[in-house]
Amino acid sequence: MTPTFLPQETIRRKRDGLALSEQEISSFVQGIAENTISEGQVAAFAMAVYFNGMSRDEAVILTLGMRDSGTVLDWSDLDGPVLDKHSTGGVGDNVSLMLAPAVAACGGYVPMISGRGLGHTGGTLDKLDSIPGYTSQPDIDLFRKVTRLTGCAVIGQTGDLAPADKRFYGIRDVTATVESVPLITASILSKKLAAGLGGLVLDVKCGNGAFMDDLTKARELAESLVTVANGAGLPTSAILTDMNQPLASAAGNAVEITNCIDFLTGRHVDSRLWDVTVALGAQMLVNGGLASDAADGHVKMETAFTSGAAAQKFAQMVAELGGPTDLIDQPERHLKTAPVVRPVKAPSEGIVIAINTRDVGVAVVSMRGGRVTAADKIDPVVGFTELAMIGDFLDTEQPLGFVHARDDNQADIAEAALISAYQTGNASEIVDSDVIIETIGI
Repeated sequence: MTPTFLPQETIRRKRDGLALSEQEISSFVQGIAENTISEGQVAAFAMAVYFNGMSRDEAVILTLGMRDSGTVLDWSDLDGPVLDKHSTGGVGDNVSLMLAPAVAACGGYVPMISGRGLGHTGGTLDKLDSIPGYTSQPDIDLFRKVTRLTGCAVIGQTGDLAPADKRFYGIRDVTATVESVPLITASILSKKLAAGLGGLVLDVKCGNGAFMDDLTKARELAESLVTVANGAGLPTSAILTDMNQPLASAAGNAVEITNCIDFLTGRHVDSRLWDVTVALGAQMLVNGGLASDAADGHVKMETAFTSGAAAQKFAQMVAELGGPTDLIDQPERHLKTAPVVRPVKAPSEGIVIAINTRDVGVAVVSMRGGRVTAADKIDPVVGFTELAMIGDFLDTEQPLGFVHARDDNQADIAEAALISAYQTGNASEIVDSDVIIETIGI
């Protein structure tokens, strides 16, 4: 006779620091997917894992269990490598929006399943939802069709793909259990494994705007992801990147779509954003056999952008998923704007020597550009643009950035938060840091 599964016993065992069996983990994942385990029990389990961790084997079992809670895609009918990238989250991190179409322009297929915002970080899915008509959560048939036609489709989790993770992800976001290495690992990889990938590159953020705020923690997460992914049969490498300042000069949802379009068309390209996007794409091309080495991959990625091929792929993807056919050419016609847009003046002149990047992200969340509870509705128009970066000189003519808000009161609060997040001083006080720190894995 099969013993009765009691979720509270699994929670208790993990609370007490014991290793869980494959049956215990699989049953708990099944309960999450089928809603037979309460939100409180899921939160308690997440907190127990947060404090006591998981072994590599436990993390692999959790990952595979969440993968197998829904459909696992098969892309064997495609004539090129199926590749993807995932970021652990940051502020102004809209890399996926440009990266997927660029890799598609180079001959890869990128069926990218992205998430909503977690904590202070923005979510790719929330950004895409600011595009009118864009079907960010299509059914599997449409997802496959768009990927096959355009070479890329950036979407959110559907009910078919890793449904256990979809519920778990939302509960972690509002219960202070985001920063757990095994839970981040299982959440990211279950979706990627369900997408049927042939290769994966991970962008693991490090710094005060990342979940992992120091290099040791970031390296631990990168190694966990690479080890568990390869243990689950998915060839994977990781790049550690700096998140001690926003990656793009915009932070929000619609404003990051505009920033993406500016990048793709060459109207405005943030230098750090370019470096990270090209480096990740180059690694994806190498992993997929589309480039002989990283240098060759860099050249191919740069050409995809400068030739306009990546912009064309992005426009095609948006149109195929129900968005405007002229979004690239006329974004102002389609993307909603905030009622209040005004500059944020620096309290005194000087050079930006440090930015509390997490606080910038929290300010966006506070304007309803992110979620406080899992059920919250995102306001797509709020955020910041033209953010100053470390090394920029500020005076009365050069603001910290522009705040986009619903009303003057909201703008006042966001303005104060942004001013508080910036530190000015002398150029000699700047701690130099390359945006690309190191590569782990393949």
